[in-house]
Amino acid sequence: IYTEWSTNEKVAMDAGAGAAYSGRRTLITTKQVGVNVLSDSLLYAVYTGAEAALVVVTADDPGLFSSQNEQDNRWYARLAKIPLLEPADSQEAKDFVVLATELSEKFDTPVMIRTVMRTSHSKSIVNLGQRPPTPDKVERFPRNPEKYNCTASNAKHMHPKVEQRLLDIAEYADTAAFNRIEWRNRSIGIITSGVIYAYVSDVFPNASVLKLGMTYPLPRKMIKEFAAGVDKLVVIEELDPVLDEQIRAMGLEVIGKEVCPPCLELLPDDIKRYSAKAGLLPVEENPETEAFKDIPVRTPALCPGCPHRSTFYLLNKMKLPVAGDIGCYNLGTLPPFRAQHTMGAMGASIGVLHGMSLADIPENRVCTIGDSTFFHSGMAPLVNMVHNNT
Repeated sequence: IYTEWSTNEKVAMDAGAGAAYSGRRTLITTKQVGVNVLSDSLLYAVYTGAEAALVVVTADDPGLFSSQNEQDNRWYARLAKIPLLEPADSQEAKDFVVLATELSEKFDTPVMIRTVMRTSHSKSIVNLGQRPPTPDKVERFPRNPEKYNCTASNAKHMHPKVEQRLLDIAEYADTAAFNRIEWRNRSIGIITSGVIYAYVSDVFPNASVLKLGMTYPLPRKMIKEFAAGVDKLVVIEELDPVLDEQIRAMGLEVIGKEVCPPCLELLPDDIKRYSAKAGLLPVEENPETEAFKDIPVRTPALCPGCPHRSTFYLLNKMKLPVAGDIGCYNLGTLPPFRAQHTMGAMGASIGVLHGMSLADIPENRVCTIGDSTFFHSGMAPLVNMVHNNT
């Protein structure tokens, strides 16, 4: 296995596509905002397919534990029109990589796997099984520009194939083992996926559940069968109403985001509280929550001896506007420094500084950026500043 830490996510996606075009199974991993960076290259790979598996793993961050936004990357699967798998536990996290590899090669498409922080940090016994043999290497790069060259004249013939492929995958999903119905009490039927399935099993042990391993495209026949077999249909999902909206579009009456809001992660106690408000569970008193509400929060701090300390101390004394960037030095925005005033995305500080300069406010101004962030996406805006004499 060859691995690398690429300059940025787009570079990783292009390298992955080139390797998969050359017949090598490839996996690209990133956190949720990294998919924004690689999306340009992902979307051409959707049209071309590859000679071997091409799998993208996104680690989403409901709850904003280490991110600047809480975006729900299930939308990217819908935008790109590719299969999306959501493992619920450690065993599925391993199994779904094997499954994604198989799906990618069966349907000639990239496949996305979505984890969240709770899935990635969980532990359980995992059965590894036997590693299958690696396919034979391609001896010669495929000279097939009609498939791999996404010029407009070729791409217009590729798009109908993408649409048909999506229909074929949806039909396959209706009978696949990774989507399953667990019939219990039929007064409530819950559709869910990923780690939320584990929470729903705890909170609603007697409810019927449709566990979706693939959340795009959806198994429409299975969903309609499940809906017809329960008195009340409920969708419980973190963040955006991705399942909710698609199921409503099928003409089904469903209780969705009326129960759980589209912000922050859902833990079992949250599902209990929101479900009780919606009348799906009896209301329970929870005095333990009150006992812990006044515990002070310990904010993160720059390491002792960090050279950023003196930098931010002086910037604060100079009262300069500072365009910041993402990294540990973003702590310069916190007390006692309060010396960094913007932060948006990797490489943004130099571009923001350029825009601040164009605004011609009568102040000197500065930006901060880390070394890896500069190589990731800081070079292009710096070239832009030089080119425009900023």
